[in-house]
Amino acid sequence: MNFDSFLKKLKSFYIWSLVLLGISWIFDLPVRLNIGVVTASYISVMLAIAIAAGFLLKPLSDDLKPSIIDLVMGFLAIICWGWASLNYVDWLTDLANRGIEKWIPGVIAILLLIEALRRYCGYAITILTIIFIVYGFFGHNLPGIMQGAQVNPTRLVLYFYADTGGVPGLILSIVCSVVFGFLLMGELLKVSGAGQFLTDLSLSLMGHYRGGPAKVSIVASSIFGSISGSTVGNVMSTGVVSIPLMKKTGLPGYFAAAVEAIASNGGQLAPPVMGATAFLIAEFLDIPYVEVVAAAALPAIIYYVILFAQVDLMAKDNNLKGIDRSKLPDFKFLLSKRGLHLFPIVLLIFLMFGIGLQPAKSALISGFAAVICGFFMSDSNINHKDINPFMQSVSQTLIPIILIGGAAGIIVGVLNVTGLGFNLTLGLTDIGNQYGLLVMLFLTGIVAIILGMGMPTAAVYIVLSVVLAPAVIEMGVPVLAAHLFIFYFGLLSMITPPVAVASFVAAGIAGSSLWKTSFTAIKLGIAAYLLPFLFVYNDSLLFKGSWVEILNIFFTCLISGLILSHVLRGNSIKSLKEIIIIGLYLFSSLLIGSSTLWLGRDSNYIYMMMVFGILVLYSITRISTLKSSEKFYG
Repeated sequence: MNFDSFLKKLKSFYIWSLVLLGISWIFDLPVRLNIGVVTASYISVMLAIAIAAGFLLKPLSDDLKPSIIDLVMGFLAIICWGWASLNYVDWLTDLANRGIEKWIPGVIAILLLIEALRRYCGYAITILTIIFIVYGFFGHNLPGIMQGAQVNPTRLVLYFYADTGGVPGLILSIVCSVVFGFLLMGELLKVSGAGQFLTDLSLSLMGHYRGGPAKVSIVASSIFGSISGSTVGNVMSTGVVSIPLMKKTGLPGYFAAAVEAIASNGGQLAPPVMGATAFLIAEFLDIPYVEVVAAAALPAIIYYVILFAQVDLMAKDNNLKGIDRSKLPDFKFLLSKRGLHLFPIVLLIFLMFGIGLQPAKSALISGFAAVICGFFMSDSNINHKDINPFMQSVSQTLIPIILIGGAAGIIVGVLNVTGLGFNLTLGLTDIGNQYGLLVMLFLTGIVAIILGMGMPTAAVYIVLSVVLAPAVIEMGVPVLAAHLFIFYFGLLSMITPPVAVASFVAAGIAGSSLWKTSFTAIKLGIAAYLLPFLFVYNDSLLFKGSWVEILNIFFTCLISGLILSHVLRGNSIKSLKEIIIIGLYLFSSLLIGSSTLWLGRDSNYIYMMMVFGILVLYSITRISTLKSSEKFYG
């Protein structure tokens, strides 16, 4: 066996081990075999294998061929992180001893994690992690509110390396269980043909409308995105089909990429799964899961209605036709011949809601059910010869998520052990007390976008719930509203430059400008930037309060959003008259959207505002100056 063949087999061994270990853990195999394994030990092994596999999949050399250096670094990662896994329980009773046999493997393990992170996830998240590590060692020298507690260097290393407050902590635990379960389910849905079935079903319903492929992308990405647990993973799954289809019907590449990015990101905000975060919010706040789903429902509906409106207006302004019905799948035929693909999704809902099974187990069972259903379907890609490419596909999504989960553990660890998290909470609260809640929320949103960049959905929420949520709650904001606020803005990092990972991945598929795609996605996703401010001030939007209050805010938001959709299509402003017209419509949109705040939640005057809004919406459709070409969206 030559060296290249050995590396190929080793790579497959790492990938198979990673997947099989994850499945075994979710189905409680160690418990059933009476093997005592603590969660931190399992996590450390998963991270070790992910790093080792990552070095072989993303080697140092430009020709992408792994070398002896990549092999040795992988072995070192397994030895160092495996050492922590092996000794974790014993070290718990020996915390005072921080000997060389503990911290030297810890230093090597952390350095290897950072190098794997750099290769797989880019410089943005890597630099952010390094900044936090440096702060952990030297933050006590900074002045004022940025001053952290001084921590002994060996204690800090061991806190990262072998403490549940650091890398082998809650974030990586959730990544290696809940996120892993839904990620594997998404891959199994794809290979069974269910992913393509959902796209075809959306095509049969929406494809013939103007801008049909873009609307198909919205529907398919919202459904698949909610399950997948990763905005980027969803873009890569549905975008390879939807983006070329959109371009084929006349949509410019950057617009097609932006639609896919914002629709995929919206899937993480949409019930019932919310990228696996709905379960975390319920657990963190100790509230029923159904309450989280109900709270997220109305904002998600408004988000997608506004996105639909913008796509429809874009298609109308550019005279883009839908796909001829004769070229589209027939809805009844799809259901009769391939409707079995819906069974795994129905099963998932039944397992979670009907019998209350753990989310990760529910996801895996539903994924395996999708494979079984696929055997009876002619459109599935199930073939025993394709098992290695399937595992490769799983690893390409799973490995970076595990690495980012490890980095997020370091960030949370620094925030906890140095007191920086408390200092940030104190600082933001002081800003809120001095300048008002709105200014404080604005700054909190910016920090959330910065901290959320590049991380998987669950990790975004966990980090921000530790760092930012306490400050927002301290200002009197309802707890659930505060957590959803930071969650929304954390996810906006996926489409907001300079990182905008989802936009950049979609732009790569479309072959379009990265920056043009990102700024277009911001316009299409404008609702996600505005809605969090609204439900912080009025949590009726989160299904709190009477039905009158809930309906009032829902319809005022909907009307306001539709007006805003028309305003955003405005072409380059050429006269003072156009500036005044657009300004008046923009003011009307904000006035109506915020009417429940200054008129009262259940005020009778709100109905007058709704009538006024409908009249404005009617008049705006009659003003030719707001008609645009697609060039505006650039």
